[in-house]
Amino acid sequence: MSITAHQVVTLHYILSDVLSDGSKRILDDSHARNKPLEYLHGHDNIVPGLERALAGQAKDAELSVQLMPADAYGVRNEALVQEVNRASFGGAELSPGSSFQTEGEAGPQIVTVLEVNGDRVTVDTNHPLAGRTLNYRVTILDIREATRAELAKGHPLPPGTEHSKVEDRKVL
Repeated sequence: MSITAHQVVTLHYILSDVLSDGSKRILDDSHARNKPLEYLHGHDNIVPGLERALAGQAKDAELSVQLMPADAYGVRNEALVQEVNRASFGGAELSPGSSFQTEGEAGPQIVTVLEVNGDRVTVDTNHPLAGRTLNYRVTILDIREATRAELAKGHPLPPGTEHSKVEDRKVL
């Protein structure tokens, strides 16, 4: 079976990028966590470039994929760096590099603190990996047809979840 839309794919991956000095930095490793990634193909569950690279691949395939920023987490947008009032963070401890998840216009987003200057805080709402060329090493462990419940929800669900117990995300 090869990967097509509406299939649940289980895979292990190592995600890395290259630093300005040419050295490779591992950003994530599902092997190290002993937790493979499971996603529903064709439903925007993973970055677009990786999903395109996996289409048509078979179980046990191993591949290396390099993604330019536009095919991964996007190109950095400097307009997403902004200054906000410290009160926006309640009593949270703030320092450069601190990250918070907030609700943005398009859903949850990560906000990274760049600078704290009195009552003003400079934040970056770009994805932390925006603007980076990413390298994935992938091993496909399993491919199966999605259940009706998974198709209704748009992502993999625990085994045995009945479609009648989930809300269909499709708009009627």
